[in-house]
Amino acid sequence: MWAFLSVVTTTLFAQQPRENTQYLYEKEHPLRETRAVWLTTIGGLDWPRIKATDSSSRERQKQELIRILDQYKRANINTVIFQTRVRAALLYPSKIEPWELSLTGKAGQSPGYDPLAFCIEECHKRGMELHAWVVCIPIGTQERQRGYGSASLVKKHPELVKTAKGGEMFMIPGKPETADYIASICKEIVENYDVDGISLDYIRYPESIYNFSDENLYPRSSSMSKADWKRENITRIVRRVHDVVKPLKPWVKLSSSPIGKYRDTSRYSAGGWNGYNAVWQDPILWLKENWQDLLFPMMYFTGNNYYPFLYQWLENAHGHPICPGLGIYFLDPREGRWTLNEVRAEMHSARNAGIGGIAFYRGEFFTNNCKGIYDTTCDEFYPYPALTARITWMGDTIAPAAPTSLNYENGILHWHTAHSSQSAQSNYILYNVYGSNLYPVDVTQAENLLAVNIRDTQWQLNARAQKVRHYAVTAIDRFGNESPAIQEEKPTIEPPKHINVPQLINRDLKGSKKASTGKKKNKKK
Repeated sequence: MWAFLSVVTTTLFAQQPRENTQYLYEKEHPLRETRAVWLTTIGGLDWPRIKATDSSSRERQKQELIRILDQYKRANINTVIFQTRVRAALLYPSKIEPWELSLTGKAGQSPGYDPLAFCIEECHKRGMELHAWVVCIPIGTQERQRGYGSASLVKKHPELVKTAKGGEMFMIPGKPETADYIASICKEIVENYDVDGISLDYIRYPESIYNFSDENLYPRSSSMSKADWKRENITRIVRRVHDVVKPLKPWVKLSSSPIGKYRDTSRYSAGGWNGYNAVWQDPILWLKENWQDLLFPMMYFTGNNYYPFLYQWLENAHGHPICPGLGIYFLDPREGRWTLNEVRAEMHSARNAGIGGIAFYRGEFFTNNCKGIYDTTCDEFYPYPALTARITWMGDTIAPAAPTSLNYENGILHWHTAHSSQSAQSNYILYNVYGSNLYPVDVTQAENLLAVNIRDTQWQLNARAQKVRHYAVTAIDRFGNESPAIQEEKPTIEPPKHINVPQLINRDLKGSKKASTGKKKNKKK
C-alpha cells in the first residue's frame, strides 16, 4: 500500500505544474501546526558566519542572526530549534561547560554577550518559540576537547567520557551519572532562560562505525537483555531531563530528534537503520509515558523509506504531535538529488495525515531558497501564521480569561488583560490577533489569524491586517490553551467618507453615453 501511495504522490507532483497543485490536496491550512527549523551553530553552518572578536563584529554577528529570524518570520515559521549545546560547549555563560568556539573562533572565549538570551528575545519579538537544542552523547574529537583545557568535560569528568574510533569522544550512556549531567545542563537553561522547549539531539548510542561499547557496565545479574539495558540507558536520560525540567516550568516542551525510522514495519524494512534496534532508542515509549511532549524524527528519506514510516509514527503517537524532519539539504546538488516536488509531496502528506507539523533541516538551505523551497513554503504552505499544539497531557487544560476593552487608535490595537499584572509580567499569558471583513471574526479559521504570541497588550497593524475591517483578540497560555475572543463592537477600518458612490456611478454613466454618441457620429461620417 505504501509503495503505491508514495509512487502515486510523487508522480502526481512531477506531472502537475505548480499553479494546479491546489486541486491535488484539499486540506485546509490548519490553525495549529508546528513549523520548525533547525538553526545549526556547530562550525557556523547556519550561524554565526561572523566571529565576535570586538564590539563591531559582535554587532554584525547579532544582525546576521536577526536577518535569519526575519526570514523565518516572513515564512510564518513558529518554532526555532536553536543549537545551544554543541559538543560539550555552550552558547550561553554556564557554570557547567565552556563557551562554544564557533562564536569567536576560539574555544572557551566569551563573545561579549549572551547569544541564547539574545536569540530568545528576538524569537519572542516575532511570536516564535525557541527550543534549546541540546546535543547529548557526542562531544567531538580529542583535539577539539583539548582546546577547552581545564574547562572541558574530559578534564572535569573523565569518568563519563570514552574515546572511540577515529578519536571521536562520547559520553557513556551506561553510567547513570551521564543522565544526571545532561539533566543538569537542561536545568541550568530552564532556570535561567525563558525557553519554550528543550530538544534533545543524538539521544542514542553511537552508530556501529565508531565501534563504541559500554557493555562492560552491563550487570550480569540483570533480568534485562543487553538490548533492553541499552534502551533503558538512553531512556534514563530522557526521563531524568523530564523529572528535572517539568517541576520548574511544566509548560516547557520536551522533545527529541530520533532516527526517522522507529523500527521495521510489517511490510517494509528500515534497511538496518532504525532507532529501536540500531541505536537503542525507544521514543514511542517516551511519548506513551509523557516524558516527551513531541518528536522531530529525522526523516531524511524519500519514497518507501519515508511514507510507511510516517504512518508508523502517526499510529504510535499516543496523542502527541510528531513533526517529521525533512532533509531539505538534499535539494542542494552538492548534497543529493532531491527535487522540490519530492519535498512538497512529503509536506502535503504530513499535513494531510494531521501528524502535527514538520521541521526543516537545516536553516541555510531553507533561507537560501534552495530549488525554491523558501518561496514554496511561503506561498503554498504557510501563507498564514499558525499556533503550536496544546500540551493537554500535563493536566492544565483550562483556558485563560478573555482580554477586555479592545479598541483601535492610530494604527494600533489596544486591549486589557483579565489577569494579574504578575502573570502578565511572567510572560505566561500571551495574545493572538485575528481579523476579517466579516463580523464577528471567526477565530477558528487559519486565514483570519494575523499575529501570534504577542507579549504586550497592544499590537501595531501590519500590511495584511490593514486590509480587513474587524479584529478580535484571544489570550493564550504557555500550554496552548486559548481563551474566547474579545470582538470589536464596530468596524475598526471604515470606508473613506469623502467618496460619494452614487456620484461616481452617475459620472461613469455619463462618460459611457458620450462614448456611445461619439461612435454613432463616426458611423455617419
